Amino acid sequence: MENAEVQSIHVHPVKAFRGQAPREAEVEPWGLAGDRRWTLIDDGGKVVTQREQPRLALAAAELLPGGGVRLSAPGHAPLTVPVPEPAGTVPVSVFGTKVEAVPAAAAAHAWCSAYLRTDVRLVHMDDPATRRPVDPEYALPGETVSFADGYPLLVATTASLDALNSLMAEGTQAQEGPLPMNRFRPNVVVAGTEAWAEDHWSRISVGDVVFRVAKASGRCVVTTVDQDTAVRGREPLRTLARHRKVGARLIFGQNLVPLSTGTIRVGDPVRVLE
Repeated sequence: MENAEVQSIHVHPVKAFRGQAPREAEVEPWGLAGDRRWTLIDDGGKVVTQREQPRLALAAAELLPGGGVRLSAPGHAPLTVPVPEPAGTVPVSVFGTKVEAVPAAAAAHAWCSAYLRTDVRLVHMDDPATRRPVDPEYALPGETVSFADGYPLLVATTASLDALNSLMAEGTQAQEGPLPMNRFRPNVVVAGTEAWAEDHWSRISVGDVVFRVAKASGRCVVTTVDQDTAVRGREPLRTLARHRKVGARLIFGQNLVPLSTGTIRVGDPVRVLE
């Protein structure tokens, strides 16, 4: 893997919204700086994602200095949302895990509800160092995560995507491919590896930052949502079910937990440490 390097970096300030692709990003213990610190919740406090609302693929969130976000979506004037004052929290359910978060201003709730045509609220994770632990089955003591599905970062490789698209082309749903990497919403995309090389990583470095590979990423229906149209299809889950099924999970990419902090950049070398 002498030529492996970071091809792109992706930060999603609001969970399930379209994100940004900066040339560099700060790695914090709970993920990339600004990544998934915000999320939508329904009237019962449950996180709302593209699983329930595929139209979120068309809404964008730009991270602003200080941690606020600028929201935009088709047919709606952009809205700037500052980080709320930590005056009080509300309970949030993230796939069954209870987390406390701070509600945004009423204007943000109204904007997001109008776009989705259903009542939702926008909330912010004020203290990712303490709010939500990583799944204890795969965590080391003290590891925490933002509103990401389960782990601080997700890494995927271009070679594995190429291999998956080749498998799709051989199948009955070939008309749905090839798929772009944004279907998988990774934080770090690595070029220059063999296909599926990431299955065998335990610890890697990206530039000077070291990561622990916690587990393979089990994929869900979000991967079937075209991120440019919000239309849902059947791929890649159909092909993953035939070729990348481990137990009950369909896997693509690997979940990472930082073992150190620092800055990662596009072009940084990626090395397998074990």
